[in-house]
Amino acid sequence: MAKINRLKTEVGRPAPIGATCSENGVNFSIYSHTAKGVELLLFRNPGDTEPTHTLVLDPDINKSTNYWHIFVEGIGHGQLYGYRVHGQFEPEKGYRFDPTKVLVDPYARAIIDDHYDRKMATVYGKDNVVSALKSIVVDTSHYDWEGDEPLNRPLNDSVIYEMHVRGFTRDASSRVPARKRGTYAGLIEKIPYLKELGIRCVQLMPVFQFDRQSAPEGKINYWGYQPINFFAPHRPYSSNQDPLGPVNEFRDMIKALHREGIEVILDVVFNHTAEEDAFGPTQSLRGIDNLSYYLLKKDEPATYLNDTGTGNTINANHSVVRRMILDSLRYWVEEMHIDGFRFDLASVLSRGEDGLPMKDPPILWSIDSDPRLVHTKIIAEAWDASGLYQVGSFVGDRWAVLNGHYRDVVRKFVRGDDGTVHDLADVITGSARLFGNADRDPQRSINLITSHDGFTMNDLVSYNEKHNEENGENNQDGNNLEFSYNYGTEGPANDPVTTMIRKKQIKNFFTILLLSQGPPMITMGDEIRKTLLGNNNAYTLDTKQNWFDWKAVDRHDEIYSFVKELLFKRKNSFIFSDKTFWSTPGGTDVIWHGVKTDSPDFGHFSHAIALELYQEGREERFYAILNSYWEALDFELPKLDDNFCWGLLIDTANEPPDDIIPLVNMAPVNKLVYRSLPHSVAVMRTIRK
Repeated sequence: MAKINRLKTEVGRPAPIGATCSENGVNFSIYSHTAKGVELLLFRNPGDTEPTHTLVLDPDINKSTNYWHIFVEGIGHGQLYGYRVHGQFEPEKGYRFDPTKVLVDPYARAIIDDHYDRKMATVYGKDNVVSALKSIVVDTSHYDWEGDEPLNRPLNDSVIYEMHVRGFTRDASSRVPARKRGTYAGLIEKIPYLKELGIRCVQLMPVFQFDRQSAPEGKINYWGYQPINFFAPHRPYSSNQDPLGPVNEFRDMIKALHREGIEVILDVVFNHTAEEDAFGPTQSLRGIDNLSYYLLKKDEPATYLNDTGTGNTINANHSVVRRMILDSLRYWVEEMHIDGFRFDLASVLSRGEDGLPMKDPPILWSIDSDPRLVHTKIIAEAWDASGLYQVGSFVGDRWAVLNGHYRDVVRKFVRGDDGTVHDLADVITGSARLFGNADRDPQRSINLITSHDGFTMNDLVSYNEKHNEENGENNQDGNNLEFSYNYGTEGPANDPVTTMIRKKQIKNFFTILLLSQGPPMITMGDEIRKTLLGNNNAYTLDTKQNWFDWKAVDRHDEIYSFVKELLFKRKNSFIFSDKTFWSTPGGTDVIWHGVKTDSPDFGHFSHAIALELYQEGREERFYAILNSYWEALDFELPKLDDNFCWGLLIDTANEPPDDIIPLVNMAPVNKLVYRSLPHSVAVMRTIRK
């Protein structure tokens, strides 16, 4: 039998929600509209066979409307706890209470998963006290930030580097001490690499506590898009496994990155949880108040709406759920000093309780207009798994979006598809056709060629088809349309012709991306030709293939050095910090050219275009030739003032070191015509004679 009520308790208060420390004890508060009873369980150790105390909350005393609360004296920072929630188990009515399950506090700041067993959490009526996830009381004042604050750098100054915390240093080639590999502390050790490359903003793939066991049999969930909670940093990413270790180690990482001028954006998943569909585990929200927290079919409440492709959909526009999401964002900004968020499947958050898109979704406008988040970057993945696509129409006054249209257009152009030049001209200049209305600006388009989801840059030029057999889903998972090309050989190739064109195309992708207007995003490992051997959905692969290979920095130094110099050039050019669309008053002007100056060919069968960028009153001009044609083309060079000539900065057709040239080494282009070789990009800049 568990020990009952040996601690001194008081009624407690409904606010703040969660577990809140004070001088004498801890106040606990949890929301449930339909629960009949709530028990607070206190534990000494994660694997205890029973709680040290079971505190039964009296609905006549410990309940204020739908908030259950209690104050417990004599406990504090580091206390392990969980809930049992009583009520009906009538799935056909939307009720899924199971008091045999120990539940995670939705507001827990730390979670311990040492003995967690997902299968035990899945069986109704099976007590899982030993194998349950446990929440931990955290006093967030127990940390010295040493004056650190979010950096609040403008989005247009950012080049975003999407990275995986574990994958960045997990491989032994990282030379990080073994106990720190794959952790927040390990990432700290590799900050010098990020600085040398020229990265000033990292975007971390999910770091909310997630369910590693949510994967096909024999696999683990590596990416992290199966959250258990929206407040706790993922414990396995910490080298310090003390109950409170992950919170402080995460903060150490943020402070260290900020000290080196690197911002941190979190990839956040508020659209679903790891509880999945009706056959998934009962971990937290399902067992606390299923009807409030999830979208259910109106005529069949036993079935979850699945606009996320993962089994369930969060009821994000419910008033209490909306408050929880806002509280989470505020916590990560104010207590963890995060600079911004990238919202996974953000279009899901526009859906109302009937599952249909709302014209003015309360949660999206609340995030957009929250004064406590006003300096925080907010980036939407503006689509969902049910076909909602809002890249050009996402609501709000300041939401940026991942520009999937940009990605597809550039991929098709570089591959050599017909009918792409006109679209390419638009996406290079900020996608004005998508974002050019009065309340938008080009900084709200996050340009990308690759991300974690899809082919790596190397595989984009090495495979015609996806090869996801290792995922255990018979190659049925992942996107079927990558707009890739293998140049004659599926997969690795050693012949010099294939090797040459693949390297050239990778340089073309990077050059176009970093030449375009709008904040670019690059993916960890693309700069060293990371390959997943054609796997475009490697969410279960916690393997060397998915980790950053530090030996490849030297092995693929040609690409690494090219990207590093590109980042330096972009950072040091005024043109790419424009906050208004190019060719608008007061900004950068664009002149389009073809093989003849002032004669661009936007026709269906055109495969080449040139552009000239300049601002009145400034000496610096750029001229870029983008040629995806299979033959060489001769481009007339625009005439310049007698005091200036064109100097070559980049030509991806050249071998190093002539592929990308430092400003101080630029040589004059002493001719009126420049020969652009097949499938190449050349960039020139004005220099004084």
